[in-house]
Amino acid sequence: MKRILILGASGFIGNALYKELCSYFDTHGTYFTENDFFEANHQFHHYDLETESIEILLENLRPDVIISALRGNFDAQISAHFSIINHILKYNSKLIFISSANVFDGFTNFPSYEYDKTLSQSIYGRFKIKIENALLRLPNHQYNIVRLPMVFGKSSPRVKQLKTIIDLGEPLEVFPNVVINATEILKVTQQLHYIINRERQGVFHLGSTDLTHQRDFISDICEGLGYENPLFKNVYDSNYDRFLAVLPKDNKLPKNLQITISQVVEASTKL
Repeated sequence: MKRILILGASGFIGNALYKELCSYFDTHGTYFTENDFFEANHQFHHYDLETESIEILLENLRPDVIISALRGNFDAQISAHFSIINHILKYNSKLIFISSANVFDGFTNFPSYEYDKTLSQSIYGRFKIKIENALLRLPNHQYNIVRLPMVFGKSSPRVKQLKTIIDLGEPLEVFPNVVINATEILKVTQQLHYIINRERQGVFHLGSTDLTHQRDFISDICEGLGYENPLFKNVYDSNYDRFLAVLPKDNKLPKNLQITISQVVEASTKL
């Protein structure tokens, strides 16, 4: 049975992955914030990104697959990932790095595909690119780069934030000229399960197969949540449509593992 280590398994994406994979693999996870549940679960291991070396945990567990869903200090993350790369080269294991559509936020005229050149104007995007570039120098079977657009779901932080803002009577900032795609957390976990099972290689874009304007998408989410007339604050940062979307082209998944914008809305708003 494969041993999987999820770094950041107490976070939104990491914990959903743990729940999806733990019945099928010897699945371990890391957490940072003190929590009675995680402390009692011997599959979870405390890890402080900024003060501890990841090498000790990796040597003790010797995972076949490492999934990085870490958050926190960027410099500490970069250092940790270079240690992980050294480990997987030594033991011929694999790293699945969860990246972001922001690695393309320097390009605005078109949606981006798996092997397009990356360019970012944001600190967050450039940090992700630095780790991606290190992985791209590895043998193909030792890494996956998984780029995600905005991730929703009925219990997602993004949906909770929308509800909080509307309930407080405050306006939601929306971007009428930004064209996006999105995804939903349960579909993401199924997709990653498939990638692990089938030992797929390379770069994957796990967003919806279609696009929408960000304002229209948020409006549909609000309507699905039962808010009839939420207050919107339109933000125009361009006179033209600007794309921030990651579409699959070279590494497409089976039809049952693909998702559309309407399915993201439905999954994020159903009772």
